[in-house]
Amino acid sequence: MNRIPWLGPNDAFPNPLLTSDPDATVPGLFAVSERIYPNQLQSAYQLGLFPWYSDNQPVLWWSPDPRMVLVPTEFKCSDSLKKSLRNFIADNSKAILVDQDFSAVVRACATSKRKDQDSTWITHEIVDAYTALFEAGKAHCIAVTDQDILIGGLYCVCFGKAVFGESMFSKQSDSSKIALAALCAFCAQNGVPMIDCQQETAHLSSLGASPIKRETFLQSLQTSLNQTNIELPWTFTKKILQYWL
Repeated sequence: MNRIPWLGPNDAFPNPLLTSDPDATVPGLFAVSERIYPNQLQSAYQLGLFPWYSDNQPVLWWSPDPRMVLVPTEFKCSDSLKKSLRNFIADNSKAILVDQDFSAVVRACATSKRKDQDSTWITHEIVDAYTALFEAGKAHCIAVTDQDILIGGLYCVCFGKAVFGESMFSKQSDSSKIALAALCAFCAQNGVPMIDCQQETAHLSSLGASPIKRETFLQSLQTSLNQTNIELPWTFTKKILQYWL
């Protein structure tokens, strides 16, 4: 790993679109830093990099090849999920809340157990960094509630028409899928070409996500980032789920 740059607070990231992996023995790892410095997350996302590491590790900045993405219109809404959506819409005790209690959604993602992903990467530093992005209007959350109790949700990052899915959680059957269905419907209605899912998992594959070449992802990312004058209207209710019915 001695070829991988160690970044200080004012150092620029290497651009994955212009350079190959610094160390072929650690594919996709482009930089390391002691911590997440101010404004570093924004710079990283705009280059197609994201942090993924565990407690007691330095911050590891990745741009994997291939890259897992979900085209919003290709979200797989099974017949059983459509039934769940209908029941959810009809139940007045259940709701979707956008950009409310961001910290609660991130904490729930951090403590959620999942089969094919270690959730320990959502460290205290990650929570603080993404909360700062949320306060800057560049991160968003979708909460699924039942009688005002949080039962599922997700959080994501957005620049222009570039949307990066970060993590989701579920405390009741299908609740995380409902949150993702809402995000996909919102993105489809607003011309978002793809949602970055970062790394391949069986769960994401079952919901319609697929891997593409890193170069293809990065080129599409630059096109979406060129639309930074566009502010997506991050406000909707559970009625958006009608898109899939």
